[in-house]
Amino acid sequence: MKEELLDIFDDSGNPIGVKPRSEVHRLGYWHQTFHCWVYRVCSGQAELLFQKRHPQKDTCPNLLDITSAGHLLAGEQPCDGVRELQEELGLAVSWEELRQIGVIRDVKTVPGVIDKELCHVFATLCDQPLLEYRLQAEEVTGLFWVKLRELERLFAGELAHAQAQGFWTDETGSRRETTVQVDQSAFVPHEAHYYQTVIRAIKSWNE
Repeated sequence: MKEELLDIFDDSGNPIGVKPRSEVHRLGYWHQTFHCWVYRVCSGQAELLFQKRHPQKDTCPNLLDITSAGHLLAGEQPCDGVRELQEELGLAVSWEELRQIGVIRDVKTVPGVIDKELCHVFATLCDQPLLEYRLQAEEVTGLFWVKLRELERLFAGELAHAQAQGFWTDETGSRRETTVQVDQSAFVPHEAHYYQTVIRAIKSWNE
C-alpha cells in the first residue's frame, strides 16, 4: 500500500511542503489531524465518549482515546476528516453537525516517533446506543462513556479514578458490556492543555 502523504508546517503554522507519514513522525514535523468528540447529556450531566484503541496499535495500544480521529492527507481540509466517524464507528455525521472547538497543538513522543499535531478539534452531540456503533475492528475494540465532571477532576488530580461505562470486544468479536474504574494512565497522554480545552468548550455548551 502506498504510504500516506501529509502536509507539513513550521513552528509558526506556515506550510513548508509534503512528506510521507513515516518521515513526518520520525523527524517531528508539524502536521494536521482531525479530532471529533462525541458527547451526550444525561440527567443534566455531559459525558464524553472514548474509543479503546486496538492492542496492536503501534502507539498507545489499549488506551482510551478521542472518539474518532485521523490524519488529514496532503491537500485536505478539516471538513474531509468527517470520514473518520464513518470509517471507525459507522457513524454518519455531516460537517454541518459538528461544533468547532478549535485548533489545538499537541505533541506526543514515543521511541522512534515525534508526533507533533495541529489538531482540528470538533464535537458532535449524539446519544445513539453504544451497541449500534459499527467499529473498525483493526482500530477500535471498545467504546466507553465518562462523565465530563469526573474527567475534569481526574486530570486535575482531584480524583484517583473515574467511572467508564461501555463495552469492549473480545477475540471472538463478541461485545462485553462493563463498567470500570480508570485512572489517568488509562487514557492516551495528550498534553494537559488539550484535555482542558475540550472539557472547557463542552462545559460551556451545557451550563
